Amino acid sequence: MVGALLSEESLYIGMEVLIAVASVIGNVMVVWAVKINKSLRDTTFCFIVSLALADIAVGALVIPLAITISIGLQTHFYSCLLVACTVLVLTQSSILALLAIAIDRYLRVKIPTRYKCVVTPRRAGLAVVVCWTVAFIVGLTPMLGWNNLRRLQQNGSISSDLVITCQFENVISMDYMVYFNFFGWVLPPLLLMLVIYAEIFYMIHKQLNNKKLNTSHADPNKYYDKELNLAKSLALVLFLFAISWLPLHIINCITLFCPDCQKPIVLLYIAILLTHGNSAVNPIVYAFRIKKFRMAFRKIWQQYFCCKDTPALELQPSDRKEMPSLMPQTEMPLRDKILQSDPTPLIQAAPERQQNHSLAPQEQPQLLQQDTV
Repeated sequence: MVGALLSEESLYIGMEVLIAVASVIGNVMVVWAVKINKSLRDTTFCFIVSLALADIAVGALVIPLAITISIGLQTHFYSCLLVACTVLVLTQSSILALLAIAIDRYLRVKIPTRYKCVVTPRRAGLAVVVCWTVAFIVGLTPMLGWNNLRRLQQNGSISSDLVITCQFENVISMDYMVYFNFFGWVLPPLLLMLVIYAEIFYMIHKQLNNKKLNTSHADPNKYYDKELNLAKSLALVLFLFAISWLPLHIINCITLFCPDCQKPIVLLYIAILLTHGNSAVNPIVYAFRIKKFRMAFRKIWQQYFCCKDTPALELQPSDRKEMPSLMPQTEMPLRDKILQSDPTPLIQAAPERQQNHSLAPQEQPQLLQQDTV
């Protein structure tokens, strides 16, 4: 039995190391791709970079700490609590970054002609700062007192010097995790994002199914097609986040509402691996679903890993700029059409026009006289 537990723990640690390496490398390439490809530097990819930075921190910081916790290291209570809160901060920053991306996509489809005026780079940067600030407040709340220290002291599970076996459930209150974190800051944003993406798909399909638009204008169709493809990619990121994090939160709910229920350690390890593995999945989604990321990743790989000379990425205009005007273009005047096709008849007719203009001054007095009669 002990050997089986040791093998499960060894497998868990090995999987965590692989996820950490993949998460750091993949998300560094996401940030690198935005740096070298100027056409990726718009507000949406600003939020994607924020999400990538949180995922880098998961691979470089959270996973090593999670491995330390799984070993059962003896630490001071508040040291262990700080480790657990770091995980909560990064998780919350990812959720809020996904929410910011969904709102940005909604505004781009809802007000395409005014989007550039409403969502400026400065406001996007401010939104990123707000997301991280809220994430720190929510994630560090247990440090302010909503933790298990008093309960441990009451039942005598902690020594006078506050040294404890560092495990997540030993320091974090399940009341906080379920009522405040899950019901307050995880589930509502996920449901809101679900509604936002449903509305985005509805608006895009409504525009694409408009017969008048389809038959008369190609550019708006191209605009909404690209918006639809990007919305599908980002909705996939949201879906993967939900299925990665919901199992662990469900286990937390079981722990709170059914304390006597047995939780197999294997299921707990799988739930934790899913949450960490989500940080390594997003770059794969970008590579397969977004062409500009795929091109930038290929350039990075060929130039910096394979040492091959590659042409610079062309500065292509953004595929998702303001939507073209839906007003039909006015028809070209007949004279301009003739000039484009063959200007000779107009040139030959010029002397006649000059003759007519020369007669006009002589005819004008007669007309004036008639008017005065």
